[in-house]
Amino acid sequence: MSRSDGAREGGGDRTRAGRIKDFAYEKTPEKLKNATDLQVRFRTGFVYVAVSVLCALISDWTTLALLVATAGITAGEFYYMLRQDAKLPNEMLGIIAAMLYPTSVFALGLTGALYVSLALLLALIVWYVFWMRARVPDVGVSFFGAAYCGMLLSGIIVVRTALPEPWGGVLVLAIFLSVWANDSFAYLVGSRFGKHKLAPRTSPKKSWEGFFAGLAGSAAFWCLMTLIPGVEMSIAQAIPFGVVSGLMGVLGDLAESRIKRNSGFKDSGTIMPGHGGLLDRCDSLFLVAVTSAILLVGFGCIPYPVPLA
Repeated sequence: MSRSDGAREGGGDRTRAGRIKDFAYEKTPEKLKNATDLQVRFRTGFVYVAVSVLCALISDWTTLALLVATAGITAGEFYYMLRQDAKLPNEMLGIIAAMLYPTSVFALGLTGALYVSLALLLALIVWYVFWMRARVPDVGVSFFGAAYCGMLLSGIIVVRTALPEPWGGVLVLAIFLSVWANDSFAYLVGSRFGKHKLAPRTSPKKSWEGFFAGLAGSAAFWCLMTLIPGVEMSIAQAIPFGVVSGLMGVLGDLAESRIKRNSGFKDSGTIMPGHGGLLDRCDSLFLVAVTSAILLVGFGCIPYPVPLA
């Protein structure tokens, strides 16, 4: 095929794509056309929240599907950013392992996460030995990405399966709400009253005023968890647990901000118009998920059999 033929074929593809785009735009209701950035952000956020709430409440299986999809997409975004930071992670192994973490915990309990970690480490060692371009930092980044995006999220599976229907789903939803309240309260108070920067080099927009407001929002929803049947937790426990969970959410947010800053990215991706990537929306959830599971199980607030083998 000649260059001119290729150009015509490429031009034809673009023309078809343009026609499809024009057709979709014509069928779009008038009130949805030419949306402002705030409108786009709200619609995307609404879809994300609706899908998360429905998957959390319907069943263990839908919650698992949500976590597997989230782990795979966020791991892909993580590795894409790290490639721009002169790293060469094994994306295939990392993404597969990230998706296997919640699956293995769902099927085998906490032991499943150990099996996935050992299998991933072995596979990465083989990859490192036989692929001469791989460096030790690339192995570390590959393992960290899978653990960060997959293993930490597995805490939600622990919480979801600890209580019978529908209360396991309600408890997971309460954890989601505590994360969203932390982010929302911090943004609303920080944007209105924020005067003192929390971490100016890592995340310049965050303030101490918003930080404390976010912790209060997180603690409030942890107090509401005491009303869920099957949760044995007092208000005296819920408040410090909520504060610790909120702290972990802020730490997760700052960690992802540091990754983006080091890699030269404003957003981790484009999958969520108006928000950026899915990793941008879930960065707080990762550490909150595992912290919530540790607090609730470790202090006997929910029943969870910890398998010894």
